[in-house]
Amino acid sequence: MERLKALGRILPRVVVAVGAGALLGLIYEPHAHPWLVLVAVPLLLAALNGVSMKAGFLIGSGFGITFYSVLVPWLTVIGGDAAIALAILEGLFYGVFGALASQTLKHKLWMLWVPCLWVATEYATGSVPFGGFPWGRLAWAFADSSLGRLASLVGIAGLSFIVALLGVLVYAVLRRRSALSLRAVALVAGIAIVGGSSLITLSTDGNGKTVTAAIVQGNVPGKGLEFLGRARTVTKNHLNATLDLQKEVEAGSQVKPDLVIWPENSTDIDPYRDPETKRDIETAVQSVNVPILVGAVTEGPGPNERQTTGIVWDPATGPGQRYAKRHPVPFGEYIPFREQLLPYIKRLEMVGRQTAPGIGPGLMPINGVLYGDLICFELAYDNVVSDVAKGGAQILIVQTNNATYGGTGQPEQQFAITRMRAIETGRTVLIASTSGISGVINPNGKVEHKTGEFVRDVYIAQVPVRDGKTLATTLGGWPQWILTGLGILGAVLALLARRKPRAEDNPPATTPDREKVPV
Repeated sequence: MERLKALGRILPRVVVAVGAGALLGLIYEPHAHPWLVLVAVPLLLAALNGVSMKAGFLIGSGFGITFYSVLVPWLTVIGGDAAIALAILEGLFYGVFGALASQTLKHKLWMLWVPCLWVATEYATGSVPFGGFPWGRLAWAFADSSLGRLASLVGIAGLSFIVALLGVLVYAVLRRRSALSLRAVALVAGIAIVGGSSLITLSTDGNGKTVTAAIVQGNVPGKGLEFLGRARTVTKNHLNATLDLQKEVEAGSQVKPDLVIWPENSTDIDPYRDPETKRDIETAVQSVNVPILVGAVTEGPGPNERQTTGIVWDPATGPGQRYAKRHPVPFGEYIPFREQLLPYIKRLEMVGRQTAPGIGPGLMPINGVLYGDLICFELAYDNVVSDVAKGGAQILIVQTNNATYGGTGQPEQQFAITRMRAIETGRTVLIASTSGISGVINPNGKVEHKTGEFVRDVYIAQVPVRDGKTLATTLGGWPQWILTGLGILGAVLALLARRKPRAEDNPPATTPDREKVPV
């Protein structure tokens, strides 16, 4: 009976947390209501306030599972079970957050510890298992907000901290037992953060040098998983789009580019081993007479392995520099525990050969300009982006293939992540996708060009070559490590305080008054 009563008391809080999780999922594309974070985070904290760790885990899990269900419904293209499994897995991280935050809220420095603990949770989701899935970071939603500019100073983790802190400040203002002085401090701090971010100006100037690049979106013959069996058609589409581009250049209606960019999976057939594919690429390269960065799937390095690569194909010397994707997608490009799982989950056979990760950053010097190549989902991983930014990349390139998820909202989410990377690194980003969304993003995160999905598009952009590093690039991973450490420290201090007996729980022993003796 007591357990039923306890469950009855917790259930309304779980319902509130589920609603908060749904609201948080709506801050991202394609919904794009970022300021709902100022409702979602306070609601979650209100649900966690005053509960036990077990209840906090239940409340946090309800929040996290709902959050990811709203955030990544596009995984249902692979299978409803895959979407459910990911939502539960990622949601449990927020269960741990809920368990720890329920106790951290009782600490006198809770307004610092809670947003740090949020960053620690994002760090965990982006790290484990199998390299993590950093798709639900608060920072990704703020490319169109003045707050997004702060990413150039404190990076993505730092911006997530600031956004979480704003949610904490709102909760501090609205919480019934907050002192008037605390409410005043929280209100002033929140206004200062938002107002201060609006004063930041992001420069788009370069070092005086510009590059003219052509981005080719050749399109694919089908949606969802259909495109996978039509590799030659995809390559022909990009060849024909490039040949048409050259005709326009010769006619004087287009400027001749210095570089042509084809997307990830513009050929799924190894051009080193397949004569027809090699001939198609060489035809395109000789036609435009400039290097083409080709997105190709190549065989090896081991037996039954492949790599997703970007290859610089030069009109004079042929295939040269090559970058292999460092962070392939688990269960999409390779299967963890392959031998154990394949006999039981036949659908995984669609993955094919294991994708072997590459070694080293995608730094590619081409005709005196240093490009940083990122392939698809790996642009969400800090270490991959940091390596090319710190390595001196003057322009970033994202080669991607979103055909599997066309029309689901995933391409819009990835485009928003890319915009935040442009702000963080202070670099122009050139995006080439097989079927959309391709485009050009300026160093301040503003969109110069954005294609539709499942259309052919060729866009020529003249972009600045930039040398200077943002403060975020210089700091690298330090903000994330420090904030994560502080979050863990805050949780530990809260747990220690929880175990420490309080004075009212253990009153001091008293000695009986001595019997008075008459004098």
